[in-house]
Amino acid sequence: MNRPALIMSALVGEVALLRERMSGSEAITFGGHGFHVGVLESRDVIVTASGIGKVNAAMVATLALDHFQPRVVIFTGVAGAVDDALNIGDVIVAEHVLHHDTGVLEAEGFRVYQSGHVPFLNPTEELGYRPSDDLLDRVRRRLVDLGLSPVLGEQPNVVFGTVVTGDQFLESDSERRRLHSTFGAQAAEMEGAAVAQVAEHFGVDHLVIRAVSDLAGSDSVLDFERFLDEVTVNSAEVVLAVLEVI
Repeated sequence: MNRPALIMSALVGEVALLRERMSGSEAITFGGHGFHVGVLESRDVIVTASGIGKVNAAMVATLALDHFQPRVVIFTGVAGAVDDALNIGDVIVAEHVLHHDTGVLEAEGFRVYQSGHVPFLNPTEELGYRPSDDLLDRVRRRLVDLGLSPVLGEQPNVVFGTVVTGDQFLESDSERRRLHSTFGAQAAEMEGAAVAQVAEHFGVDHLVIRAVSDLAGSDSVLDFERFLDEVTVNSAEVVLAVLEVI
C-alpha cells in the first residue's frame, strides 16, 4: 500500500457512504479501535469513526498517524452553521480551524488562546491550524462547480472558511452569533481542530470538510436528527472529489 489518506468522522453514519464505496475493504483493530483499510476513488485509504469530542478524535488520530503513516488526514461529517449566510446542506471546507473553548480565564472573562500554550509560559502568536496552501489550491480547483444533492429544494453551496471546535453541542442562538462575530466562523463542531493539532504534530497535512446539519440554535437538536443522513451525502461527495487531487 502507498501512504494512504486517513478519512475520519465522529459518527459511523458520517462515513457510511464512503465505506460502501470502498473496494478491497478490510476491517482491522489496532490500539483497541477499528479501522477500515481499502481503496476509494483509486486511492489507498483508511476510514474510521472516532467517536464524539476532541479527546476521542485526538486519540484515534494519534493511533492512525503513528500506525498507518498517512500522507493526509481528512475529517468529515456534519456541523452546525454559525454564519447566517449558510443553509442546511451547504458544505464548508476549512481554511482555518481553532479551539474556541481553550484559553485563559481572566478577571475580565475568557480569552481564547492556542491549545497547548499559555501566555506567561510558552507564548505564541498562533491561533488555530491551517492546511497547506498547496493542498487548498488543489481542492479549490477541484471543487469549482461541483454539483451537490439538493436539500429542502435548494442547491447547496461549497464554501471555504473558518470552523471552530469545542466540546459542546451548540444549541444557543446567542453563542452562535458570538462565535461568528468573534472568529468570523462559518460553522462549529466538536473534533476538527483536535485532529488538525495532532496532524500538525506529525507533520501531516489536514483537511476538515463539514456539511451543515443544523443552524446551531434553539432547534439544532431537531434539525441534526432530521437532516444528518441527508446532508452527509454532500460531505461524502466533496470528500470523493478531493481524493482525486490529494
